[in-house]
Amino acid sequence: MPRPRLLAPSRILRSTPRQIGGGRSREALVRRARESIEKGSKSFAMASRLFDRHTREKAWLLYAWCRRCDDIADGQDHGGELKLDEADAKDRIEAIRVLTRRALDGQPTAELAFDALGQVAMEAGLTQDMTDDVIEGFALDAAGWRPRSELDMMRYCYHVAGAVGVMMAQVMGVPADDQDTLDRACDLGLAFQLNNIARDVWEDDAAGRCYLPMEWLVEADIPPGQHMKPQYRGKLVELVARMVGMAEQHEAAARLGAARLGFRQRWAILSAANIYGAIGREVRARGAAAWDHRVHISKTAKLRHVARAFREALRKPPEPEQMPRWTRGEILVAVRMAGPVAPIPMTPLPDDF
Repeated sequence: MPRPRLLAPSRILRSTPRQIGGGRSREALVRRARESIEKGSKSFAMASRLFDRHTREKAWLLYAWCRRCDDIADGQDHGGELKLDEADAKDRIEAIRVLTRRALDGQPTAELAFDALGQVAMEAGLTQDMTDDVIEGFALDAAGWRPRSELDMMRYCYHVAGAVGVMMAQVMGVPADDQDTLDRACDLGLAFQLNNIARDVWEDDAAGRCYLPMEWLVEADIPPGQHMKPQYRGKLVELVARMVGMAEQHEAAARLGAARLGFRQRWAILSAANIYGAIGREVRARGAAAWDHRVHISKTAKLRHVARAFREALRKPPEPEQMPRWTRGEILVAVRMAGPVAPIPMTPLPDDF
């Protein structure tokens, strides 16, 4: 019987060649990434301008990927109104995973933000474990997950911001084996996200989400899903003040790590810390009126925070009064325990004879 003919001769079949950045020029990736950060986050855009050019461009490339993943997961365009569709939520997360892995493998993705990730990953030594940790935060949201305990909340904060802080530290040149500085970078991300949760309690509730630990709500005698009701506003203010206090501890710890960076990097990081810290402190200061209007920091106030960061970058940071309760190591244990069981290695046993 004659052998069936292949659709194409095997000698002309070729695997797709590796093309870092999806075959796009670095200049084009940087230009579009800059447009993304200027549209999506004026605070980060302002702070990033303080970096040296090469660090600034890598930060933009990383931001573009984070922003695009967030938009795909939530059906948004650079933030704005959530357009959640639970029917295809898992498909959207799987698409993020596939495109991310292709980018890290040096394959074109037809998505500029993912091609940008491939470029910055090659330049800064970012790994799939790092991106998987970030994507898991989007997967938790897609599954309608809510934190039961304080540790659960911190695990979520790690996925969506602490892990990004670690990646950002490597973008700035922190060695992968400098674990203490990476811990401090994680602290900054955790501080950012805790402040974000405090600010966005009303918006999250409107979207059917809640990132306040259930145990906190039980302790405050607030029924599940009722924390935005007027009769519980006083207790909610206390819980959010507790959260902002945690953010301040992580922020103070992060300043220790910032002191090990070059001056321009230190200035940029302290500027971002000041701006995001101001958000949480403003939420706390407004008390029961914190969610009547969304807290934002004016451009003039941001410039003041940048100027203050310049002075802070010139001197040694003060020692924190108290280090944060949750460390990166403890959170990572919870992250790995919550993840899938690692496959059993199938390597043969050594021959004793």
